Amino acid sequence: MTKELELEQTAPEEAPKPKLVESKPATHNARKHRISRWLAVFTILGIAAGGTAYWRQSRGFESTDDAQVDGHFDSISSRISGTVVYVNPKAENNQFVEAGTLLVELDPSDYQAELDRTKADLDTRKAEAISAQVNVPIIDASSSNRLRASEAAVQEAAAAVNEAEANLTAARHRFEQDQANSERAERDRVRYLALVEKHEISRSEYDARETEAISAAQAVEADQATIQSSEHKIAQAKNLVAQREAEVDAARTAPQQLVDAKAKTQTANGHIEQAAAEVRTARLNLSYTKIYAPVSGVVGRKTVELGHRIQPGQALMILVPLDDIWITANFKETQLKGMKAGEPVRIHVDTLDRDFNGYLENMPGAAGPLFSLFPPENATGNYVKVVQRFPVRIRVNKNEDPQHVLRPGMSVEPTVKVR
Repeated sequence: MTKELELEQTAPEEAPKPKLVESKPATHNARKHRISRWLAVFTILGIAAGGTAYWRQSRGFESTDDAQVDGHFDSISSRISGTVVYVNPKAENNQFVEAGTLLVELDPSDYQAELDRTKADLDTRKAEAISAQVNVPIIDASSSNRLRASEAAVQEAAAAVNEAEANLTAARHRFEQDQANSERAERDRVRYLALVEKHEISRSEYDARETEAISAAQAVEADQATIQSSEHKIAQAKNLVAQREAEVDAARTAPQQLVDAKAKTQTANGHIEQAAAEVRTARLNLSYTKIYAPVSGVVGRKTVELGHRIQPGQALMILVPLDDIWITANFKETQLKGMKAGEPVRIHVDTLDRDFNGYLENMPGAAGPLFSLFPPENATGNYVKVVQRFPVRIRVNKNEDPQHVLRPGMSVEPTVKVR
């Protein structure tokens, strides 16, 4: 009985031992479960914190894949018509040329001849201007002298008229006197003729009276001729006075003649300026026969060849300068809220698979579609809201592209830091 009791007593005491051995894996599993739970919590918290940080950071950036590299395209054309006599071998498509390089030369023969002609015309105009300038003081002096001479001639002619009139008056007086003497001599002759016929006087006495009568009659005739001559001289003198007065009137136009001479001088000077302008134009046309590269760049779309006959404005080739390029990024209008000029930009270039640093140069003036040839309009009133895109210009920082690997047309993805 004691042994059974001892066994019974010992049995309960030995029973917990296997239980203690079996409780160790349960405790370990619980501990692992707690650790996994905490790891999951920390993982979730980390993901949440990372997501929050990424969300906060992403709010400070705006990016777009609708962007490309842009640049200037300098069209090389001719200002004059002509035949191509030289094309630079370096001026080929995709070749780089320096600014000032002679690209194309036209035949200069016609333009050289035109320049020589205009130079000769300019020399002729200068000679005419010198002649007109010399005539100004000559006309001034001669007009003054002619006026004084004409006035003196008028006075002289007037004096001649007075003298002729005085002679006419004297001739008329002599005529009256001689006529009276002639009438008296004639009466004496008639009376002496009757006496001779009656033989009361001698024939010689009658002959003396007859001679006196004839002389008196001849004196009257001479006086009449003198009167007519005096009247003719008076008429001539008056005509001379009128002529001299006309000369005085003409001489009094000396100021107008001087003004006219000065006007001719100004006209000649104007002809000089006109001829000089023609010389400059001819010289410019001659210089246009040589076409130089205005900027350094890569040649593209070359169409000119040796022997071509080209016309003014005809495109010969295009130069693409590589030292003045920018990025045109079309951002959505909802992305422009925080953008402003000067903000830093990270530019990823697909072609090169590398990034460049830049800055936002300026903001657009209007949405891109409004600059199209046919801008959209809503004439029907059925408006559908569409998010518009605005072209933002981005400039690459200096020394970011020293080898000019960026070319217009490359696709890029800019990211603008707005905060």
